[in-house]
Amino acid sequence: LLFRTLTLFLDHRPKPHDLLTGNLALVHILVLLTTVFFSPGPFESPRFQNDVKCKALFYLHRMMRGLSICTTCLLSMLQAVTISPSSSWLGRFKQKSRGYIIHSLVFLWFLSLSFSSNLLLFTVAASNVTQTQVLSFGKYCSLSSARYLRWSLFFMLIQVRDVSFVGGMLFSSVYMVTLLFRHQRRSQHLHNMSLSTSISPEKRATQIILLLVSFFVFMYWVDLVISFCTIVLLVYGPIMLGVQRLVVNA
Repeated sequence: LLFRTLTLFLDHRPKPHDLLTGNLALVHILVLLTTVFFSPGPFESPRFQNDVKCKALFYLHRMMRGLSICTTCLLSMLQAVTISPSSSWLGRFKQKSRGYIIHSLVFLWFLSLSFSSNLLLFTVAASNVTQTQVLSFGKYCSLSSARYLRWSLFFMLIQVRDVSFVGGMLFSSVYMVTLLFRHQRRSQHLHNMSLSTSISPEKRATQIILLLVSFFVFMYWVDLVISFCTIVLLVYGPIMLGVQRLVVNA
């Protein structure tokens, strides 16, 4: 984050990648900080037993999680635009990508702020309600189940947003893999490298893309399954909470 901030101030025209990676760094720092406050241990204190602090922490954590998914999708799309040939339909966006990225980041922040706003209505301090009325997230913060239907609708709406952005990231990754595969075939044809035993840069890049995307999507679906089971069963034990924390941070 410090490196990207210095780049932003020293370079009057920062690259679009700098804006996105700097935003991701800020988002993940905030996610880790809220995780620390939610985790049991020396940082947990009865001083956090009030609705305002619970609402702020839980709202910030879920908002940053959604913003992380959206920004990662946008970064994947930017990478697809960057390696696209100038003659392709995506190549037309190369020169204007910086302006598009700034507007897209503003839109994503607004989208995440608005989609997570419902948590301000449902989050309560655990000490303020009985155990049958809540779904506990940690020792002091809970989600009230009194408005279960509205909460479930908001949850499904958030999942539609997340699935859409994860789908966009998958589409961008498949597009990049296709471009790299075509480039590798042309290079082998031009330079007669088909019999070479060394791994080509295109194949190495393809393997890295597939590995990272597969890991991201797998972790997202594990998080989605845990969240869905939580909504349906209204059960959120400490083991499930710990697994989901690990998955979200990963």
